[in-house]
Amino acid sequence: MQTVLNIRTSGPGLHEFTAEVVRFVRDSGIEQGLLTLFVQHTSCSLCIQENADPDVRRDLDGFFRRLVPRSDDPAMRWIEHTTEGPDDMPAHIKAALNAVSLSIPVTGGRPALGAWQGIYLFEHRDRPHTRRVVAHLGA
Repeated sequence: MQTVLNIRTSGPGLHEFTAEVVRFVRDSGIEQGLLTLFVQHTSCSLCIQENADPDVRRDLDGFFRRLVPRSDDPAMRWIEHTTEGPDDMPAHIKAALNAVSLSIPVTGGRPALGAWQGIYLFEHRDRPHTRRVVAHLGA
């Protein structure tokens, strides 16, 4: 079973889409299997992260902004790919450092996430986007 989830982002940061994934798995009728999520873009990534305290998401976003600043930052003057704006090449670097696909076991008709785990699209560009995530579930 397969579908495409369209995830709307409001700009950089972690955007949770756990509910959409849970709905897809529930509607599939599959009780046990493996769920694969794959993002079809090169300037965002996927992660499983804590979904209880929003400070975790803010701190992760802040960490990656400091690790890989915009290309107009003096520390990034070595970057050559700047035609799509100062957030573009740093977004590609962040996506290269993070996962673009996730594998999650399905047990009892639900993704086998821990109590405080959520599924996130990590937007690395400055402006809002609609991102495509392919969800594939095999029994």
